[in-house]
Amino acid sequence: MVRFYRYSYLERAFFLFCGKAYAIFALLFGFSFYIQDNNQKKRGKDFRLRFAWRLILLFLLGQVNAAFFTGEILVFYEVMGFILILTCRLPDKIILILAVILMLQPLELYKIGYGLLNPEAVPGKDLAGYYFTEAFKVQDTGTFWETIKMNLWEGQLANFTWTWEHGRVFQTASLFLFGMLAGRKGLFLKSEYNLRFWMKTIGFALLFYFPIVGLSETLPDFINSALVSQGVVRLLESLHKLCFMLLIAGSVILMFYYTSLHKPLMKLAPYGKMSLTNYFTQSIIGSALFYHWGLYLQLGITYSFLVGILLFVAQFLFCTWWMKHHKHGPFEYVWKKLTWIGSGR
Repeated sequence: MVRFYRYSYLERAFFLFCGKAYAIFALLFGFSFYIQDNNQKKRGKDFRLRFAWRLILLFLLGQVNAAFFTGEILVFYEVMGFILILTCRLPDKIILILAVILMLQPLELYKIGYGLLNPEAVPGKDLAGYYFTEAFKVQDTGTFWETIKMNLWEGQLANFTWTWEHGRVFQTASLFLFGMLAGRKGLFLKSEYNLRFWMKTIGFALLFYFPIVGLSETLPDFINSALVSQGVVRLLESLHKLCFMLLIAGSVILMFYYTSLHKPLMKLAPYGKMSLTNYFTQSIIGSALFYHWGLYLQLGITYSFLVGILLFVAQFLFCTWWMKHHKHGPFEYVWKKLTWIGSGR
C-alpha cells in the first residue's frame, strides 16, 4: 500500500483500471447475453442460433476495428462468446462450478504441477512479445496500407497469443459465465438482498486483494522453478484483478442505487449506449494521431493522457447529442439490424 502512494497520478490511474475495466466489460458481455436470451425465451423463442449469428457479425465488425487498432478485443470476444451458447441451458450450480474452475486458470495450475515434478522445465517462447515487436515496427515506419495489413495479421496473432499466454482465455470465459449468472440472479437490480450481497462482495474483495497482491510480489523470490513461478504469478494476477474489479463494480452499483450520485451517473448513459461506436472511433482517431501513417505524434504519458481526456469529452458531447435524435449509435444500429435480419423485426 505504501508503494501505491509513491506512484504518480497517471501510474495510479493505470493501476486502478489496467485489467479491471477489461474484466468489467467481460462481465457485462455475459450479462447482456442473458438479457437478450431471457427476453426471447419469454416470447417462446430460442436465441442461441441468433446469438451465434450475432457473434459472427461481431467478428466481421471486429475486423474493421482491428485494421486500425493492434489491441482489438472484439474478435477474441466473438470466439469466446460461444461458451455462452454451450452453457446457457445448464443449471446455475454447474455454471458456477465451471466459472470458478476457469477463473482458477487450469493451464497455469498444470504448469505449476508440471514444474514441481520437473524443476528443470522452463516456460515456452514468448510468442506475443515477438508478434507485438513486429507490429510496433510497422506502426513506427509503415504506410496506411502496410499498417492495416499488419494489424489484420501480425496484430491479431499478437492479440491471441497474448490472451493465451497471460490467462485471458480462461479468465474471459469465466467472467462471461459470472455475468450470465448475475443476470439470472438479478444482482444488478435494486433490492435489499442485492445491497447486502454487494456490500459483502466488497468486503471479501478488500479482505483477499492485498494478501493476494503481496503473495504475487513476494512468492516468486522463493520459487526456483521458472515455470512454477510464471504459473503462480499469472494465477495470482488473475485473482487479484478479479478482486479489484469486484470492488469497483460493487462500489459503482451501490453509489448508483443508494447515493445522490445516481443522477450524475445517469448522464453518462448516452456514452454507454454508444460503446461500440466509441470503441471504433477511438481506434481510428488514435491510429491517425499516433501511427506513422498519420500524424505520428510523439507524446509523453501526461500529454497522451490529456489527449485521451479530450477525446472522451468530445465523444461524450457527440453521444449526448446523437441519442437525443436516435435510439441507437451508428455501429450499434448496424449490428442490431444485421442481427435480426430475416426475423421480420
